Amino acid sequence: MVARYLIIGIVAIAAVVAAALTLLPPTHRASMQYVGSPSGYEAFVPSGTISYKETDPTGDLILPNGTTLTNVIWNGQYASTINQNHNQIDQLNNQFVGQTDPVNNQPYVPLQDFYVIKGQVPIEQVTINGQPYYVIEANSINPANIAGLYTYYKWVPNFEVAMNTPGTYAAVLPGNSPVFQWANTTGTAAYQTMAYGRYGPFGGGDVLVLSNGTIIPYGITSSPAGSSLDNYLFTQQLYNPSS
Repeated sequence: MVARYLIIGIVAIAAVVAAALTLLPPTHRASMQYVGSPSGYEAFVPSGTISYKETDPTGDLILPNGTTLTNVIWNGQYASTINQNHNQIDQLNNQFVGQTDPVNNQPYVPLQDFYVIKGQVPIEQVTINGQPYYVIEANSINPANIAGLYTYYKWVPNFEVAMNTPGTYAAVLPGNSPVFQWANTTGTAAYQTMAYGRYGPFGGGDVLVLSNGTIIPYGITSSPAGSSLDNYLFTQQLYNPSS
């Protein structure tokens, strides 16, 4: 009888311990935190994928002050869409770069997609195979606050900072804009963002206008296209380089 009760007691204790262990958080995760500005914009810049919860995009997260977090994973809503958009931009880069813009006779340049988030970004720190990562928990972001854009790859950090700078606004280039004829990267990227729209879920011909008169041509992805960023996605203001 004593042995029987002893066995039952050991089984019960083991069950309690097992239940308690299942409630413990994994040792490789940290609690969620928020980065960025409540009233500003951040940008996720994909560069590849990783097997995390699914096949999730990885890249950098640029904060409003220009600080860049590396080894960032996008987990949750729009993950597969970002992968598809990024793959298509890469394919178009392979197709276009090395050829010449027929309008300004300059070589095409590599473009980069990026995903703007309005407001602070929820992230967790995790370790995967000994490598630390930041994980954007995208399901905790209002989809109205996420939008996909693309521009010349070297301009993405400047674009992000400009969005957070007072006096910056978005405009659209008319079809006969002299900007397309500028014999520099600005003229090339302006035309190229429109050319990519013929091959994928993209639309180009927009420019970000800085307070000093500098413009950054860009395009938009059909998804994500959050409504709180409509002033960057569906602007009606025409850009006149003489203004």
